[in-house]
Amino acid sequence: MPHPDDFAAGTVWLVGAGPGDPELLTRKAERLLSGADIVFHDALVGPAILDLVPAGARRVSVGKRSGRHSKSQEDINVLIVAAARGGARVVRLKGGDPSVFGRSSEEIDALAAAGIPVRICPGITTASAAAASAGASLTLRGSARGVTFVTAHARAGDGHAPDWPAFAAADTTLAIYMGRAAAPTIMAELIAGGADPATPVLVAVNVSLPGERLIHGRLDALAFLVRAVGDEAPTLMLIGAAAARSEAAGHVDLPAADEIVSALP
Repeated sequence: MPHPDDFAAGTVWLVGAGPGDPELLTRKAERLLSGADIVFHDALVGPAILDLVPAGARRVSVGKRSGRHSKSQEDINVLIVAAARGGARVVRLKGGDPSVFGRSSEEIDALAAAGIPVRICPGITTASAAAASAGASLTLRGSARGVTFVTAHARAGDGHAPDWPAFAAADTTLAIYMGRAAAPTIMAELIAGGADPATPVLVAVNVSLPGERLIHGRLDALAFLVRAVGDEAPTLMLIGAAAARSEAAGHVDLPAADEIVSALP
């Protein structure tokens, strides 16, 4: 297959792999994978997506998971730069969207400093996929006028731990990535910051994959809900009115069919 003009030798694409289901890849992401000479991929990019990489291309795992860091970000930067300098068409494949907690800026800066062209192919972020699986919306007219994406993971001593009470606004959906270990703290501090203990939450595990689990509950049970889904699976939390289980799902009142047809232009 000929390589498209936007993927010349010695260039890099940061590609979003989405939440896991290969059918949620963009068509552009699939095209770029098919044209790659080497793919550096995260640990959470599953085999069904990696199977789309051509047989002749190299697949290199550079994934980082909590407590099991295989390579530092600096080492990843060096590998990507070296591959591009060697004339390869490089895909850096990241779970979800590269620009949502994907540390894209660090890799972009390293590539720019080396004079290597780099572009971004966005992907579906896990919060969007979790809401879709639950039949919900991240926003809710009159109740959730905005969405806040936040990661609970912070390096020890970096001084950037989330200010959870500041996220306690009742009219915002809070999408929390990498928050499993911090769930008790998140629960306690949001409530201390003024959030209603009965605020709806959705705990989503293995989003979009065959083992997906969606658990609805209340904010004051968040720590219990997270423990209930196990200790290893990738977990996302949605907190706010928009995360409530829809009691009306499947019970939408529509006009009669003849009324709809008669109203067509």
